Amino acid sequence: MGARKKISADKRKEALKTMYFAKLQNVPTSPRKMRLVVDMIRGMEVNRALGVLKFSSKEAAARVEKLLRSAVSNWEQKNERKAEGGELFVTEVYVDAGSTLKRMRPAPQGRGHRIRKRSNHVTLFVDSKTNNQEQE
Repeated sequence: MGARKKISADKRKEALKTMYFAKLQNVPTSPRKMRLVVDMIRGMEVNRALGVLKFSSKEAAARVEKLLRSAVSNWEQKNERKAEGGELFVTEVYVDAGSTLKRMRPAPQGRGHRIRKRSNHVTLFVDSKTNNQEQE
């Protein structure tokens, strides 16, 4: 690895030490369906977001709820204290497309239609309101 790339990689690693996040990879739902759920909680306070996800009828909401709990746990682990009510917020969430499984479905007159079974990767960041104000 070249010196310039090494310096850049070290900066990125140092920045990740101050970020509190959780990743969920290879979720077997389409990214579009997952984005509908993620858009509901973006920027919300964590306890409110957990309530929204718990009572959502979408299947992806259960996965995002578990991911959010994991991100909060990561925050508590790095800060060595429990999160208090109203302290943590969902600062950033994004959904990226994962690998696509290509399958064939029989069609009339001996033809076949292609089916794309999509997957996605979700990354969720949480942080306290005080840290957000200090960084700005």
